[in-house]
Amino acid sequence: MKGVYLLVAVLALTSSFVSAYDPSPLQDFCVALKEPDGVFVNGKFCKDPKTVKAEDFFLHVEPGNTDNPLNAQVTPVSVDQLPGLNTLGISLARIDFAPKGLNPPHTHPRGTEILIVLEGTLYVGFVTSNQDGNRLFTKVLNKGDVFVFPIGLVHFQLNVGYGNAVAIAGLSSQNPGTVIVANALFKAVPPISVEVLARALQVDNKVIEDLQRKSWYGKD
Repeated sequence: MKGVYLLVAVLALTSSFVSAYDPSPLQDFCVALKEPDGVFVNGKFCKDPKTVKAEDFFLHVEPGNTDNPLNAQVTPVSVDQLPGLNTLGISLARIDFAPKGLNPPHTHPRGTEILIVLEGTLYVGFVTSNQDGNRLFTKVLNKGDVFVFPIGLVHFQLNVGYGNAVAIAGLSSQNPGTVIVANALFKAVPPISVEVLARALQVDNKVIEDLQRKSWYGKD
């Protein structure tokens, strides 16, 4: 009987690992196809393999336009931009920073991020969960340095150099998702109750109302 309990525990643990990440492909590739209207699946429909071309696996990425309030631009390369990524469990993003540019605190609910600096100097960090005491881990990165942001944790990158900076982020999901903390709190649709936010952040209602009236960049 102990053996049965052990087997059940192992299967449950294995199942939790499998369901926590993108499913493994069951064929060489499954190039994404636009879903028929009104039909949604957990992932993307597959193109007929006989019609797949090299272009389905190719994308040219231009430097991002940093002329915006944050002086930074994230250019994603996920399954939405590169159909060949479908079912492969990876994606990436190019992040361009003007001086003092910021990729603001955000999370990726479905992917771990590994970042390498190609140019410039970045101050980066992430915050652990409540259970771990919300500890802040930070590092100043220079060209060639690599840093990992665990799945689901709030993290950020700030250009602290005197010139532009460029980084490439790899993510462990074809569609890792992004939740920018400020946008989620103050530009939710419909808005989160002022009372809820004021009590949660321990500030006056007027402060929340002012924040909700602001135009938050990246809200699209």
